[in-house]
Amino acid sequence: MTDSKPTRLERAVTAGGADTAILTIAHPPLNLFDKALLEALAVDIEELSARPPRALLIRADGKVVSGGVDVHVFDGLSIDEGAELWRTLFARIIHPLEALPCPVIFAAHGLTLTAAFEISLACDIILAAPRAKFGLVETVVGLTPSMGGPQRLAERAGSGRAREFVMTGDLYDAATLAGWGVVNAVHEEVETAARDLLARLADGPTRAHAATKQIIGAWRSGGVAHADSVTPEVSGQLFATEDLKGAVRSFLEVGPGKATYTGK
Repeated sequence: MTDSKPTRLERAVTAGGADTAILTIAHPPLNLFDKALLEALAVDIEELSARPPRALLIRADGKVVSGGVDVHVFDGLSIDEGAELWRTLFARIIHPLEALPCPVIFAAHGLTLTAAFEISLACDIILAAPRAKFGLVETVVGLTPSMGGPQRLAERAGSGRAREFVMTGDLYDAATLAGWGVVNAVHEEVETAARDLLARLADGPTRAHAATKQIIGAWRSGGVAHADSVTPEVSGQLFATEDLKGAVRSFLEVGPGKATYTGK
């Protein structure tokens, strides 16, 4: 435990001029999710929502991504207080993170337990090092993961896998979760891969990426038919963007892959 802020939010600009952000969990020795870390994350995500980058990377300092939640957070809570805790974490962390109008990458270099894994599942892309391990181990205190982990894991891996993962409380390695479709890719140098992807996505058509998130969000909430119903309007709005107009002209004049984007 330290007196310093348990997160670090840094902004940078790619070589192509795109704004990026890196949100780092820095709460040694184990990056435990105590009240201070949860509040710091909520404040950082509020700032990101107010001034979104064109891509965001979430990562952690230290040997582990996180050893889980500080159990003191749960001690002595009443039914109403417990329910309010989860409502607050959805409202201030999970839902705003998912609503960011830009690609969000999560990089896991080591052990990633409970709240950290649930936050990763609210991101668009999860990258992991081969040595990374993941777990939702809330059963050790008689709890079920309640920051959206079970349902988001079920979305990626299927309900049977999600039930196994949560009910056993076992640890699963990166290769296994990649095979399940939970982890997008495994990299020996995950930090380098994550930062390269951050720059690549930030330099891309940001408004189109936001539209992709909207369409997939519609599918998540209402299935294919609902996604189909919102796609014409969501995608249609892209024809007013400078990026689409410029990319179409670039394609016609010099061929594919030469366009540059400003996020407008």
